[in-house]
Order: sequence, then structure tokens, then C-alpha cells
Amino acid sequence: MSGTWLFDAIARIEADYVRSADTHLIPLPLPAFERAGIDLYLKDESTHPTGSLKHRLARSLFLYALCNGWLHEGSTVVEASSGSTAVSEAYFARLIGLPFVAVMTRSTSPEKIAQIAFYGGECHLVDSPAEVYEAARALAQARNGHYMDQFTYAERATDWRGNNNIAQSMFSQMARERHPIPTWVVIAAGTGGTSATIGRFIRYQRHATRVCVPDPEGSVFYDYHRLNDATLTSAGSRIEGIGRPRVEPSFIPSLVDRMVQVGNAESIAAMQALHTLLGRRVGPSTGTNFVAMLQLACEMRAQGQRGSILSLLCDSGERYLPTYYNPQWVEALAGDLRAARQSIADMLG
Repeated sequence: MSGTWLFDAIARIEADYVRSADTHLIPLPLPAFERAGIDLYLKDESTHPTGSLKHRLARSLFLYALCNGWLHEGSTVVEASSGSTAVSEAYFARLIGLPFVAVMTRSTSPEKIAQIAFYGGECHLVDSPAEVYEAARALAQARNGHYMDQFTYAERATDWRGNNNIAQSMFSQMARERHPIPTWVVIAAGTGGTSATIGRFIRYQRHATRVCVPDPEGSVFYDYHRLNDATLTSAGSRIEGIGRPRVEPSFIPSLVDRMVQVGNAESIAAMQALHTLLGRRVGPSTGTNFVAMLQLACEMRAQGQRGSILSLLCDSGERYLPTYYNPQWVEALAGDLRAARQSIADMLG
């Protein structure tokens, strides 16, 4: 490998990090819970240069692959992705001058496909989530490239002990809040890398915070956490970006204190409630997070507990205008939302 090219690639990625500000921590104005001594927060990951939480993961994966000697000048980078990781990886591939191919299902939102193309990436579409892995490996081999494999390397590419990871940022930003050490951190899993980073950081810092992973309808992670059977498979999630049809190597169940299963209707109803609450659109995975936050907050209030609950605003809802913000599309996916909307309204008080 050319040391000059390698060092320049790493320098470009590090310079991009230095140019980027940290993401904001947003307090949610929920008087019914605030009066009970319970505060809810979302860390807004939509403000990254590529618009989602996956910008952090893509940066880590590229540095990990470069420092392991897996990427070379002219290498084609291939990734299996439901969209957001591919958008961010396309950005970093362009940054260091490498071609990029994303393998994803045909149901991926058109906006994400357009964003990948904007950064110079190609999209290879398959029919089902279960097909993406082998298709990505085959493409990487055919093009003499490298399969990034976020589902294997997400949990190990980020340094959970050091600074500059998402967990350290979250806890630093909470320092002057009423309850600075969260009772719960809520984070839905796609690869499982973020929940692993946060869970390890919490233990390393000796915090009493617990980690809750809400899992969307159709995903395998909830049953895997309950049954500890790594051979389980499922139909896969319809909430884009989270949940998987198989157990992924980066999902570490021992780092998760609790899992909550969330229906599609509830995820979308909660996404809509946040749209009203914040005056801006959020993505469906943020809705899944919000359902679990509200359930935990209701439990804490019923038990007379005070504290804070912290989660992520994973990406902007602008990416989902033709899908999750399209009433006809939503009805075909999740049916009538009236009961789910009422359930969210009841929890909000």
C-alpha cells in the first residue's frame, strides 16, 4: 500500500471530523412528565454532514478499514445497507477518491438512493433484506474491492473508551441538566454498534444508567435477546434503518438491559407526534425510540421515580416524504393508525 495515499486518506477523514460541530441535545417539552420529575431528551444526529447517526459509523468504519490495510488506492468500497449508512459511506468514499456501491432493498426510500448518487455512489438493488449480504460480498469480489460489512464491524470500529464517541458526547451534554446521569438511554438497533458503544461506555464510567433497545415489528433482535438463539431469523423490519431479519454479529445482547417490541403503527404514530411536538419532521426509527421513551417514562412516574431518559433523533423525516409521510403508503404498511395515535396521546398525558 502506498503510505502517501493512506496517510492522505486518513488526514482527509480527520479534517472532516474537525470541521464538524457536535450535534445538539434537545429537551422535549412534556409538562406531564416534567411535573413528576422526569425529563426526556433527544440527541439530534440529523445535523451531521450526511444527515444521520450513521455519519459517525461510516467515519469509524473507513478509519478502521484504512488502518487495517483493507482499503487501497482505487479500491471499490461495497456496503450492504438500508440506506443511511450507504449515504454516509458514499460521502467518505468520495472524500478519499474511491468508488462506492451500496447494496440495498428495492423498498429503500428514493431520497436515500438519490443522496447516494449525489455523492457519486452506485446502488445495487435486491428484493429482500436477506439478500444484501451475499450480494455485497459477490460485488466486492467481482470488482476486486472491499466489503465494509457494517453488521460485523460496527461494534468494534468505534473506540468506546476514548473521547469523541457518541456516548461521551451524550453524557457531557447532560452535565448541567436536572438529572445529569440518565436513568435510561434508549437506542434502537440496526447493526447494534451504537448500543454496544453506549453500553460499554456506561460500564466503563461506572454509571447506573440502563440501556433499552426498542425493536420494530418483524425484527429478530427482540427474540434473540429473550431466547439467546443466534440461529433465529425473521421477516425483517419495515421501519427503515433498524431491526434485522437475522442476528447480526455487532448486536451484543449482554450490553442491553431491556428490550421493547414496537409495532409499525406505534412507531409511525410516535413519529407523527414528534413532528407536532418539535415542529419538524423526524424519521420512523426516531418514532420507535420515542415509543420506548414514553413507556419507560410512564413506568417511572407510576413508581414515583425521578430521572432522565435520553435517546437519539436518528435522521430527518425529509428523507421519507414519499413513504412514511404519505398517508396512502402508511395505510398499506400499518393500517389504521387511530388506535396507535390514541395510545401515544394517552402516554403523553
